[in-house]
Amino acid sequence: MNIIELKKINKYFGQGSNRVHVLKNIDLQIEKGDFVAIIGQSGSGKSTMMNIIGCLDVPTTGSYKINGVEVGKMNKDQLAELRCKTFGFIFQRYNLLNSLKADENAALPAVYLGLNAEARDKRAVELLKKLELGNKLGNKPNELSGGQQQRVSIARALMNGGEIILADEPTGALDSKSGEMVMSIIKDLHKQGHTIILVTHDSKIAAQASRIIEIKDGEIVSDERKVNEFFESTNTVENISRSKFDAFKYSFIESMKMSLHAIMSNKMRSLLTMLGIIIGIASVVSVVALGNASQAKIMAQINSMGTNTIDIMPGTGFGDMRSGRVKTLKVRDSEFLAKQGFIDNSTPSVSASGTLVYRNYSLTAQLKGVGDTFFDVKGKKFAQGRGFTKEEVNQMASVVVIDDNTLREMFENEPNPLGKVIIFNKKPLTIIGVTEKDSSPGPSSESMNIFVPYTTAMYRINGSSDINLITVKVSDKVNSQVAEQSIEKILTALHGKKDFFMINTDSIKQTVESATNTMKFLIASIAVISLIVGGIGVMNIMLVSVTERTREIGIRMAIGAKQADILQQFLIEAILICLVGGFLGVSLSMLIGFIFNSLSEDVGMIFSTLSIVLALVCSTAIGIIFGYMPAKNASNLNPIDALASE
Repeated sequence: MNIIELKKINKYFGQGSNRVHVLKNIDLQIEKGDFVAIIGQSGSGKSTMMNIIGCLDVPTTGSYKINGVEVGKMNKDQLAELRCKTFGFIFQRYNLLNSLKADENAALPAVYLGLNAEARDKRAVELLKKLELGNKLGNKPNELSGGQQQRVSIARALMNGGEIILADEPTGALDSKSGEMVMSIIKDLHKQGHTIILVTHDSKIAAQASRIIEIKDGEIVSDERKVNEFFESTNTVENISRSKFDAFKYSFIESMKMSLHAIMSNKMRSLLTMLGIIIGIASVVSVVALGNASQAKIMAQINSMGTNTIDIMPGTGFGDMRSGRVKTLKVRDSEFLAKQGFIDNSTPSVSASGTLVYRNYSLTAQLKGVGDTFFDVKGKKFAQGRGFTKEEVNQMASVVVIDDNTLREMFENEPNPLGKVIIFNKKPLTIIGVTEKDSSPGPSSESMNIFVPYTTAMYRINGSSDINLITVKVSDKVNSQVAEQSIEKILTALHGKKDFFMINTDSIKQTVESATNTMKFLIASIAVISLIVGGIGVMNIMLVSVTERTREIGIRMAIGAKQADILQQFLIEAILICLVGGFLGVSLSMLIGFIFNSLSEDVGMIFSTLSIVLALVCSTAIGIIFGYMPAKNASNLNPIDALASE
């Protein structure tokens, strides 16, 4: 029974005037279990014919059938599957992968067959032991002699059964003793039922075959059968059948293992590939963390002015020269606003400037008459003591709360001023509390401020019922912009006209947040550019890697790797490099943040989980985007061209 049938096979190389007719109308039939030697001088076309038989190359014209199936109608993946299940290759130069050990090289075809790790490792060990390499399982090719490497190549050829063994000058690179051993193994394989097709220019080697075909100038010039020896196959490998999901899972896991092995085998190249990603990710995460810290500090300063508060002042705005003489705001306005459902608290405020005296200390200070809820509304906290109560407001009590600046200036040698009496504009006031340091922006953070009940300020100090300011705290469930509009309508109705203006801290906060977010975006965009540059670096080095590993790709394709297998392996490599680079970039950013926060007291770095997750997603996306082109190039290589690469 014919296992191989070639009819009118022609093969051309080159174009135009450089076109060469390598094979000319080849007709050839090879029976199952035969041992055929194809002999001819260099350039005769014998290797080209073997490559076509092994589905590593395709004829220009003609028909080629294996087991009655037309090969010319098969796509690249079907040809790869045919190579994987039917052929076993023994190359003159062994074509072993230098990064793999002997047992891993032998087991490699079974990866593409779909055999699980345990089964293929067991079979690889058995084959190598039969070939007297049981003590060399863990050796890499550069640790083996030529004869040993060729025996590993033979084990690889038999891994998936090797129904047809294609041996291209199998003894050409060996000494005579090793050559004899290899030929002895090949003859034994013939007796085990393998169909052997041996290509050689050595007539002594060819004489050991059952049939000798001589080719010259691309034509078969003689076909001589010496003996009729055909053997039934005794070495078969079970076909693997999996569901689509299991096949994908198996393929992905094996590609992941091979990618990790490739990365670890080239640590320096992998690290240099990651470098651009590491710098880019570290830049993006650090910039965002720095922006978060700056924004948090500004927000804290704004919050110190009062959270979700609205200040109501007389006049038409800060530029109104008459605002100081306008006396339209009254306590009853504050009391009326306090009754509204959308307002949590409302406190009137009276201000006065004057001389503050304690013992022999005298300085200019700003007095503010406020309600009992003022400190809560403004978010002020106490370093010592307390604020005044509602009863103290109602009774116009002569109590005072001083700020940190006043404490530092007047009580430098008395850290506990509580209970002490100070004089403001000749009015005695007893200290009941000290506020924490004011971190809000503006000159008020450096001035001396004292706080008394607004009733005390109005009737004991100013002698007037007018107030300068009303501060309201809007309910957290209410939009501050809506609340501002409602307050405007209420006060306009009470006064008969709009003779006041408002400052909404929420508007300030939104403006600052918008400005800082814009700044973060701009700076992050600049950092992203470095990330893109890193991605281009990944693509360039992966393209170089494909070029460097072209022969490896050819070997994998020759033993059964499909386009999807090659594409998946190189794509996973790129993704892993970028993902590991992303983790290292985040780690570097964290280290920078730790050092920065340790050295800087004013501005630190605040890392957000979202920015870190986005950075890692971004690094993965870069691996996919910039790794796809090199991976696709690798998968599109022609097996025979890739094998010929050095």
